Amino acid sequence: MNRAIYPGSFDPVTYGHLDIIKRSADLFGELYVGVLNNTSKSPLFSVEERVNMLKEATADISNIKVVSYSGLLVDFVKEVEASVVVRGLRAITDFEYELQLAQTNHVLYPEADTMFLTARLEYSYLSSTTVREVASFGGDITKFVPKKVAEKMYEKYGIDKK
Repeated sequence: MNRAIYPGSFDPVTYGHLDIIKRSADLFGELYVGVLNNTSKSPLFSVEERVNMLKEATADISNIKVVSYSGLLVDFVKEVEASVVVRGLRAITDFEYELQLAQTNHVLYPEADTMFLTARLEYSYLSSTTVREVASFGGDITKFVPKKVAEKMYEKYGIDKK
């Protein structure tokens, strides 16, 4: 069975992420969505919260597993015996950074390839950073994230949107 990994911080998961997940799940027999537990950053949501939000948002996709990981991506790739890392690209500026990561990962673990999926036009502007900023000011983020994710974000920021 061909197995791939789609890694990310997902703080929060957006419709852009979900689009890449659904398209990747159609391409591979099994897709691991790896939620990075990066101890050098201070995310809005804990890794457990991010995993749970992703599990809820992808409950209708049968061939994915949402798990957390820490450390090097290539070690996670080896651990789950994946052969492909999926990365989403929104703009040319993403490509330069992602290409460097892909090349570094290839040097560290040549057995795995990186596949880039371009964001659909309707999500090409969307980032978790932007969603967090809009939410922190009480703006409407329901066009960017699933309803339950939006509710959890407003709760984190102490904003009553009911």
